[in-house]
Amino acid sequence: MRCPRCGEDNDKVLESRQASSGTSIRRRRECLACSYRFTSYERIEERPLMVVKRSGVREAFDLTKIARGLERSLEKRPVSAETVSDILAHIEDQAYMIGKSSHEVSAAELGEIVLEKLYSIDNVAYIRFASVYRSYADVQEFIEEIKKLKH
Repeated sequence: MRCPRCGEDNDKVLESRQASSGTSIRRRRECLACSYRFTSYERIEERPLMVVKRSGVREAFDLTKIARGLERSLEKRPVSAETVSDILAHIEDQAYMIGKSSHEVSAAELGEIVLEKLYSIDNVAYIRFASVYRSYADVQEFIEEIKKLKH
């Protein structure tokens, strides 16, 4: 590690400990050339979770996009902000579990997770989200989805 004061790259570690967040290691160092003490942080470099769209395009996982879709489908519905927060946390957890090894999750898998949660929370929101997500070609497909809900 290069000393911030003199620029030498010869130092010794005086102390190492886990940072309060638990995601990094804090190291106290001392430059052997000028005796200046400084702190460095070390953290794991993770690959971002990527979403594979139907077209094959890959983009970084963005929970705010899912949140916007949920907000639209839950508009004027009796669902608390806390419930929405819980749904988003569940979706994020599931997405990371699915993409654990490959760092990829398909948009279809994400859509199904959202639909599953909405189905258990609010049927109207479920239908609203499904109508956009599944892109029904005609009214008959929409009616069939509503019939499934009744059973």
